[in-house]
Order: sequence, then C-alpha cells, then structure tokens
Amino acid sequence: MNDANIADVVTKVLGEYGAPGAVSVAALTAKSPDGKSNSSADADVVARMVAKAIRDHAGTAQPSGNAATSSAAVSDGVFETMDAAVEAAALAQQQYLLCSMSDRARFVQGIRDVILNQDTLEKMSRMAVEETGMGNYEHKLIKNRLAGEKTPGIEDLTTDAFSGDNGLTLVEYSPFGVIGAITPTTNPTETIVCNSIGMLAAGNSVVFSPHPRARQVSLLLVRLINQKLAALGAPENLVVTVEKPSIENTNAMMAHPKVRMLVATGGPAIVKAVLSTGKKAIGAGAGNPPVVVDETANIEKAACDIVNGCSFDNNLPCVAEKEIIAVAQIADYLIFNLKKNGAYEIKDPAVLQQLQDLVLTAKGGPQTKCVGKSAVWLLSQIGISVDASIKIILMEVPREHPFVQEELMMPILPLVRVETVDDAIDLAIEVEHDNRHTAIMHSTDVRKLTKMAKLIQTTIFVKNGPSYAGLGAGGEGYSTFTIAGPTGEGLTSAKSFARRRKCVMVEALNIR
Repeated sequence: MNDANIADVVTKVLGEYGAPGAVSVAALTAKSPDGKSNSSADADVVARMVAKAIRDHAGTAQPSGNAATSSAAVSDGVFETMDAAVEAAALAQQQYLLCSMSDRARFVQGIRDVILNQDTLEKMSRMAVEETGMGNYEHKLIKNRLAGEKTPGIEDLTTDAFSGDNGLTLVEYSPFGVIGAITPTTNPTETIVCNSIGMLAAGNSVVFSPHPRARQVSLLLVRLINQKLAALGAPENLVVTVEKPSIENTNAMMAHPKVRMLVATGGPAIVKAVLSTGKKAIGAGAGNPPVVVDETANIEKAACDIVNGCSFDNNLPCVAEKEIIAVAQIADYLIFNLKKNGAYEIKDPAVLQQLQDLVLTAKGGPQTKCVGKSAVWLLSQIGISVDASIKIILMEVPREHPFVQEELMMPILPLVRVETVDDAIDLAIEVEHDNRHTAIMHSTDVRKLTKMAKLIQTTIFVKNGPSYAGLGAGGEGYSTFTIAGPTGEGLTSAKSFARRRKCVMVEALNIR
C-alpha cells in the first residue's frame, strides 16, 4: 500500500470513528528527513486504530432499522442504553491512550474551567437543591467550587525510578480502562466533578450511573463536560451516562465486561454490590463521625466549629459531625455555647420522641424525606417555629440512643456526657462503627489527640476545626468526595484510579 492509500485509509478511520486531537493524518503518514516512512511507533498507531475500527465495525454493523441502531447518543455523552454508553466509553478510552500527558492536562483543566464558570456553578448548585430537595444552595456552591479547584490532576501520578548496574526501571501509574462510577443523591455534582477529573487524569474513560433523584443535574453536568472536551479536541465520549438512570442500568454497568473498575460513592448496600462483582472496586461508604470535646479545648471555638460543621449543607457530607461526646467537666458550658451559635436544644422527652417519630423509620434508619432538610424545617414538622438563626437541633441523650448510633445526615446533633477524655475516645471508636471515615476532636492535649487519631483509624481526622476542613475547605490539602473507608483507598485521587506498571531497561540508561 502506498502513502496515498495509507492516507485514504487513515482519513476514513479517523473521520468515521473519531480520533484524539493529538493525532493527525499528516503526523501518521509523514516522511522522516531521509525520505523513509515515519517511525514504527507511528505505524503501530495506524495499525491499532485501523484494526480497532475494523473490529468495531464488523462487530456492531446492523441492518437498517435494527433495534441496536437506536442506541445512538441522545446528546453529548448521554445514551439511551447502558450498553451503548459503555461501548462508546471503551472506544474513547482506546483513542485516549494515544493522547499525551499534556493533552490529559488540557482536558482536565477544561473540566475545571467549565465547572468553575460562575454561571455553571450557580446553576448546578441551585438545580441540585431543587431536584433532590436536600442541602442548601450556598453550601453547594462551596462544595462544587472545592471539587473543581482542589481535586488533583495529572500531578498526582508520580513516577518511581530505580537505576543500577542492571539498568533502569520505571514504575508508573497507568489507566484501568473504562471505569463505572455510581454517584449519590447527597453530593451528585461534586462527585461527578471530582471523579471526572481524577479518572481522566489517570487516563481512563468513565461511565456514570447517577442517582435517579439527581437525574437532571447529573445529565446537565455530563453534557457540559462533553461540550468542553469536544472543543479541546478530546476523544468523543470520555465521560458518559444514560438518559434514564435506574437500578437496572446500574446493574448492567456493573456486569458489563468492558467495565474494568467500579467506584461506588453511597451507602452500605451499593458498596456491597460493587464488591460482590469480582471486579476491582472502590467503595466510598457511610460514616458516623463523632466529635470529642475534652476539658482542655477552647470551648467557645469548639462550639462554633461544631455548629458550622454539623449544619454545613444540612449535614449531607459524610464527614459532618453526627454526635458529640463531651467530658462532663465542660459539657454544660459547651451546651451553652452551642446554643449561642445557633443550636436549638430539646429537653422535653415528649418532644424528643416526636422528632424521633418524624426522622426515623420503623427499622431505626433515617427517613429519606428528612435527609438533608434544615433544622428550621425539621422543627416546623413537630410544631416548633424558629427563625433562620437556628442551624442545628441539640439534645443530651444516653449513648445507646438511635440518634447516636445511626448516621442521619440531618442537622440533628445528640450529645453524650462522659467522665473522662479516655472514656470519650473509647465511645467515639464504638459509635464510629469501624467505618474508618471521619472523626473530629477538640483538645489542646497533644497526647490525647494522638491517642484518638491512632486508635480510631479514620480516613479523615480533624483536630480543632469544623469537619469540612477535612475536605480542604479551611484546611490544607486536596479535596475528594469519594472517601473510600470500606475498601481502604481512603482519600481517592487520580492515582486511586490507576494501576502501577513496571518498565525495565536492562543494562542501559544508568549513568551514575
């Protein structure tokens, strides 16, 4: 085959099946200065793309009118069927392998740019609250901006090098392929943003299965990301989803053979489901973060931080303070300062029972209709009218109370009084339920801070600050909204979505 024939074939392949912005016909068919054909690497590129295109064409061609042809993209990465979405993402990821690291960096920056556009931030934050009925607009803005600004990109993919008499070895992070990502209704846009950035930075494509009650805002975000990537010349369909998210579509995604990794951000049931597939899985499950306050703490600051952390986005973040364990010596003064900062205290057992009946199911778990609702709304449902200065609902209860033991994701904050800081640490470990998610402690005793951090083994441990500092809001470090306690990855980032590969050059490139 002569150069003209090769050019015709390559042009047809790139035109029909899509090519990454980094690849051009000219580059693939160019001559070197000595007049010879381009490098064998370029020939490999051509061969891989042509072979892939032929295989795909042969495997998917259908007669006109066949149902298979109706699975075309609805618009900008949104597909009618999960099978079509996965197939598109698989082809996109093969093309993405031919892109450079600088291309990846451009595409990741493109996602940041579209997310951090003020109009986009405001629209998706408002839509998330309106569609899910959870959280509040101002805090959604903060969380979405945090995901866009502080989620790590390709800089997270560090390289290890070993050199010696036997040559040079590199150990680098490489993509898994197609990742299936399940996103929650509590943090729908934040999770899509941070997962898209991290997964694409690692060289993967991603198929999202959003929560059905966050459908519209999730589809909007996927479309906006696709439009931006297209403008940057990225392979088409690196980030995809389905028009109608459902349990059935989630199951289809988990079972699809071309999905190489599963990432679930949600409750225990969905984490258990991805772990049962036999595929590489990352499970970001529930938490029940305790906050310990001892007699050495700055009580005024601790009270302010606790109210702010517990009320942040109406307690939807899994990192948020869910119960207080206070040393008896300072408990009354802490309650006084909590009320001063926006806590409404319930003392009447009958009123407390009314609140329990409202927010708990017959099995003792949280009522979905109450999750992410404000303290003002929750109190109004039991006949108590308060103004917007009330941020959380406070009550002192025994340690076995369901409000202590269950993660409610509501601005309801039970307080348990204990005798000593060591008792507080022991109880915190108990009620955290080994989720290894988040814990908070207010103390100036370095030894006790160290003891609790070592024993509770949570992914995030915040000392003397509000819980959201652990997400990078007012605290140092990067942000993530997929906190994988159950499967051990902890704070996920680009390297969590990649596998380590070794490249060995024997007896060469050692210059020491």
